[in-house]
Amino acid sequence: MRSLQATFYRNRWLFSRRIVQCLIIAAFAIELPAGGYFAQGNLSSSVWFGIGLTDPYIWLQSLFAGAPLGKAALIGVVIVAGFYLLLGGRIYCSWVCPINLVTDLSYWLRQKLNIKSNYTLSKNLRVAILVLSLLLSLLSGTLAWETINPITLFQRELMWGSVAGATVLASIFLFDIFVTRRGWCSHICPVGAFYSELGRVGRLRIKATQAGACHGCAECIKVCPEPHVLAPVVSKKAAYVTHGDCTRCGACLDQCSTGALAMSLSFKKPSAFKGIPVVSSD
Repeated sequence: MRSLQATFYRNRWLFSRRIVQCLIIAAFAIELPAGGYFAQGNLSSSVWFGIGLTDPYIWLQSLFAGAPLGKAALIGVVIVAGFYLLLGGRIYCSWVCPINLVTDLSYWLRQKLNIKSNYTLSKNLRVAILVLSLLLSLLSGTLAWETINPITLFQRELMWGSVAGATVLASIFLFDIFVTRRGWCSHICPVGAFYSELGRVGRLRIKATQAGACHGCAECIKVCPEPHVLAPVVSKKAAYVTHGDCTRCGACLDQCSTGALAMSLSFKKPSAFKGIPVVSSD
């Protein structure tokens, strides 16, 4: 029992994320005894306990496609956008998005198989795909990205055994293993690009706990899905991670054995430790 508790503590952020992700999937997939589901729809547009929620990126595509500005949809967008603006947009990627389950498994297998191949892709690629999806929505009058969105296809695969969903998921899985580290989420997915921009001002941040706690082992950077966001803190050039790419996954917190890092929600202007300025890494 003590060993199990120790394992959970060493991976508490990972386990917490998995619980949240599985509960969200279950809310859509498991039918209640009295009929119906906790959540109706999908992660793009859904109803939770009578409250409609709409993904801001999907809503933006619909505007470009010429859809009318519905009041109910707008309220749902404001709720979701406000949540991610507060906490930091890419928390969606690590705590909500089901594709994270696939890409994390790919990364784990990649490490176990000691695969070193890492094809270089620009992080600007996902931004370009984001812009292209909006342009195509404008020109075609359709939700361009939603037709191939792996997040939606993942849910269809779970519920109806979609062949298209299985094909896309397998492609992402193999791409992340054999082509490039964290290829899909870090370099291609426009959803991540959108939430990165949305959540730049998020107040939930990774921070250095005290100036002398970090031993410089850089183990946190090795496990971080976006290593560049931690570099200023580890090199003691900043006290907080402020980059929009941070997913708030907590992998660095699980890995750090000295307690040099923490994650906190603060509405105050970040204060620096002596000798360590607070600078933006954007």
